[in-house]
Amino acid sequence: MKYVAPRWLPGGNLQTIWSALYARKVKGALPRYRRERWTTPDSDFIDVDYLGDAGPNGGPLLVLFHGLEGSSASHYALAFADFAREHGLAYAVPHFRGCSGELNLAPRAYHSGDHAEIGWVLQRFRQSHAGPIVAVGVSLGGNALLRWAQELGTAAAQVVSAVAAVSAPIDLAAGGHAIGAGFNRLVYTRMFLNTMKPKALRKLDQHPGLFDRDALLRARNLYEFDNVFTAPLHGFRNTDDYWQRASAKPHLRQIRVPALVVNARNDPFVTAACLPTQSDVGSHVTLWQPAHGGHIGFAQGRMPGHLRTVPDAVGGWLLQHTQPSREHCHG
Repeated sequence: MKYVAPRWLPGGNLQTIWSALYARKVKGALPRYRRERWTTPDSDFIDVDYLGDAGPNGGPLLVLFHGLEGSSASHYALAFADFAREHGLAYAVPHFRGCSGELNLAPRAYHSGDHAEIGWVLQRFRQSHAGPIVAVGVSLGGNALLRWAQELGTAAAQVVSAVAAVSAPIDLAAGGHAIGAGFNRLVYTRMFLNTMKPKALRKLDQHPGLFDRDALLRARNLYEFDNVFTAPLHGFRNTDDYWQRASAKPHLRQIRVPALVVNARNDPFVTAACLPTQSDVGSHVTLWQPAHGGHIGFAQGRMPGHLRTVPDAVGGWLLQHTQPSREHCHG
């Protein structure tokens, strides 16, 4: 991916914030979604948004797993929807629990290593969709998708043709500490906690005694929030245990399906120092690490810029893997 930031958009923070707020997400009209509600094995639900004018069932399906507090309306989800529409693909955004605008029923929510949920979702798509499936995960969703591919090993190829992770915090401890310091803490941490705390408190109303209300209200960063809420609710001892066991970076060699890992080297909270090198990954993993782009930024063109750079590059890479290879055709 040969991304070079426009001269009017310098620095990782500006590339991150401007892209989310002001850059053009789509070329034409905003996509229209239709929603399906799926009942989960534990009698909860997740909501899946499909592109209204989706492609044929026999063609490729592009599945997008969103980031922390994201949804099908996130800037990157709309940009990928635009790519799918232009290429005649079926496109779906499954929402992590509690992210579709309605509080889920069970005590659990979602987390960065939620590979079991991703596995269940992808298996369900596999049962209902006749054509090839490719999946992209953005930020938290990217780490969780890589964890799924790592857990399944060779079996992942029976479900998907290829996966991609964009701006994934594959070293959760490094990312967590970076987002909890300085400017990041003032801007990004505050933004996330502004939606995560009220959601957690509604979860406590729903399930009294689930966690310590006062400790949650005192949380000033994601480390403290995860210690009270995310880690204990999802079977981890504490934040350190969660961040260690949920991180995708230590297991990249276990991936046995084509996987693309895209990280800008100036991402404010996935710092260049924690990114994998070629020696950290196996032959199935491709690393793209452009110098610029910020966190899920990558706006390009004249002001206000557009967000199609990542969908075009990543979507194009994924679609290459839906074509039968020449060796395969010739036996």
